[in-house]
Amino acid sequence: MNKVYPDAKSALDGVLKDGMMIMSGGFGLCGIAETLSDAIRDSGVKNLTVVSNNAGVDGIGLSRLLETRQIKKMISSYVGENKLFAQQYLAGELELEFNPQGTLAERIRAGGAGIPAFYTKTGVGTLIAEGKEVKEFDGEKYIMERGLFADLAIVHAWKGDTAGNLIYRKTARNFNPMMATAAKITVAEVEHLVPAGELNPDHIHTPGIFVKRIIEVGTDKKRIEFRNTRPRPSSASAAATGVEI
Repeated sequence: MNKVYPDAKSALDGVLKDGMMIMSGGFGLCGIAETLSDAIRDSGVKNLTVVSNNAGVDGIGLSRLLETRQIKKMISSYVGENKLFAQQYLAGELELEFNPQGTLAERIRAGGAGIPAFYTKTGVGTLIAEGKEVKEFDGEKYIMERGLFADLAIVHAWKGDTAGNLIYRKTARNFNPMMATAAKITVAEVEHLVPAGELNPDHIHTPGIFVKRIIEVGTDKKRIEFRNTRPRPSSASAAATGVEI
């Protein structure tokens, strides 16, 4: 079975449909499947429910799907860096299901493991618990959360092989590995694609059995949400203050 596709458009061919649920991996702008999300935008598919820790920042990643009004609902943990997201939500144009970050991660992991629901203390007695079943265990109250399982997961990995095995780097391991297990179809974009058998089995985070399609995107896009810098002291001022440079 050939899993390698020449580009994002072909990798998503026959997969996308209106009203579907899509999981989008990454954390902030690290490890987001930007090439695949742009292809989803270009397809024109609409009324999407998107599960993602955040919605990127204005003009990058999932925010481009907000610009085209293709997202109907977000299931997220943190959305504070996206002004467009806030505008659409406050205007009643975008549905939002907020989750504590750990709860969101566990809902995705549970979905991938075939667990329909679980109980957690997180959110008991808060707005998070509204409308959810509350049960007592050993004298403590817990709320029930449902597992999440999507129609499609798009993930970004540092390296993959032609069999679909994936390795993530650092912060890109947030949400990508668990989302890869929690969808009917997982499509991966990788920076480096190698022949099957070249990856050290001990280094693989996502086994190829979970990945149906894969594309190679290279390393051109390395986004930074905030670039904080400060002026470096000149040689003269550093010498006057005794600062080593």
